[in-house]
Amino acid sequence: MPTPDDAREPNVEPEPDLHEPRVHAALDRYWRDNVLVTIALLAGWAIAGLGCGVLFADQLNVYRVGISGLFTSGFPLGFWFAHQGSIMIFVLLILAYCLLANRLDARHHRELEELQANGGPEA
Repeated sequence: MPTPDDAREPNVEPEPDLHEPRVHAALDRYWRDNVLVTIALLAGWAIAGLGCGVLFADQLNVYRVGISGLFTSGFPLGFWFAHQGSIMIFVLLILAYCLLANRLDARHHRELEELQANGGPEA
């Protein structure tokens, strides 16, 4: 009859001790960086959505975006940001968050592996 230890996969690393000061410091750095990325991206979204779409719309409406054709000369830039641009920027910010979070996670995992393998990063 298999025991719970036999059910473990052979490549699974043991979990780090969360009460060890070096591991706790690594987790603090990870969450600090994660919050900073989130705040920066939310600020970018606020600038694009609220700033360009509402607050600065009158100044941006001087410029036109779109295809100039027979029946139209494009759309005012403030109008475009309010209706299309902020949505497109939001999707790009989601992509940026995914890429930055993956990079941050990989760096954090390397740091935890280094802590487990060496007893801590070489300083």
